[in-house]
Amino acid sequence: MINKNSRKAWKIFVPFMVLFVWVGAQICSAKPRISLGIDHLAETNFAILKGKRVGLLTHPAGVNRTGVSTIDVLRASPDVKLVALFGPEHGIYGDEKAAVPVDDKIDTRTGLPVFSLYGKFRKPTAAMLAKIDALVIDLQDVGVRCYTYVSCMRYAMEACFEKDIEVIVLDRPNPLGGEIVDGPIIEEKWMSYVGAFPVPFVHGLTIGELALFSKTTPDILKVSDSVRRKGRLTIVPMLGWKRSMTWPTTGLKWLPTSPNIPSLDSVAGYPMTGLGGQLGLFRHGIGTPHPFRFLTFEGKSAVEIKASLERKMIPGVSFRVKKATNAKGKIVEGVFVVIDDWNRFQPTALAFHMMQLTCEWQTPQPFLSASEAEGVLYNKHVGSTSWWKEITTLGNRARVNEFLESWALSAKRFRKDSRRYWLYPN
Repeated sequence: MINKNSRKAWKIFVPFMVLFVWVGAQICSAKPRISLGIDHLAETNFAILKGKRVGLLTHPAGVNRTGVSTIDVLRASPDVKLVALFGPEHGIYGDEKAAVPVDDKIDTRTGLPVFSLYGKFRKPTAAMLAKIDALVIDLQDVGVRCYTYVSCMRYAMEACFEKDIEVIVLDRPNPLGGEIVDGPIIEEKWMSYVGAFPVPFVHGLTIGELALFSKTTPDILKVSDSVRRKGRLTIVPMLGWKRSMTWPTTGLKWLPTSPNIPSLDSVAGYPMTGLGGQLGLFRHGIGTPHPFRFLTFEGKSAVEIKASLERKMIPGVSFRVKKATNAKGKIVEGVFVVIDDWNRFQPTALAFHMMQLTCEWQTPQPFLSASEAEGVLYNKHVGSTSWWKEITTLGNRARVNEFLESWALSAKRFRKDSRRYWLYPN
């Protein structure tokens, strides 16, 4: 029996019980709170920067979890003496065109000197480093080997180690997560600013882990072994990030890392369709609202392209005929690439099947008609001499699936070996 007092207490208790359950549900369903490297640095009161003259290498996606630029975060702290800025491709504000050299300048907003690392010099010079004690690097990567921001980091590490300048990398999520590793590992002969690390095309590491990989592995950094070992590298890790987390699960807002990577769709699309673009194969949607996800091919209808790609039975993806407006304002019909199953997704598989189809559809075969410079640039991206021989010799009969299987095995070995550089759990 419930007496009168019990009923009164129950009426008071029930609303609080409901509220408690609702709050608990909101907490459980909320996206995780992640402290980025810059947040972690601020949470420790910038202790590692105190008393040092600081340079900062960053771009517009270098922000804290609330969207405040790392430039402004450092400038606002009385404990940080920020004396110089360093800009990668596209500049510190992302307003420079792709592949166009950028000049040094004085930043009109902060009054600080901005040294371009995508202009006359790709590697910081002694003069650039003369007035700093530490270089802080805060660059958002996209998880793909061929992206100039990670190359910029490697070159900066080399220069700083040679001049005994400390390097401090503020870590950020790999937007593709830390579990997918895919594509060919670049051969040493093809390594360059285009592909500066001996890793699979999709490497599964954060930018901080790539820095640690470079510091602890001989022959990646182009410095003497003694300089590499003595080089001072500090990585400010994230808190709350796990390898299983892709960008949408982080709760963070995506900011364009470069003009052709404006959205998460394009991040996932880049490894799927970016390879091969060096020879002007399929058009992959740049200039439309769907860069790297919208495929067209001159002389082929979207229906034909879709049917040909479906016959390849590429795991984890499907294809949808779609209309989009191109850079000239014209409505075009193409094929939009949909990721259906992230667990079966092999990012680079689509690109190599597209290369094979191009050989079937285009005369003369584009790989045979490529200039020497075009061939070199292509191989700097793909990084596999054996594949180049295969596609130039056999064209549309190239054994794509055999190469994909071989690369999958080497990627699996790389993932196992790279565990020693992991800063975060699964």
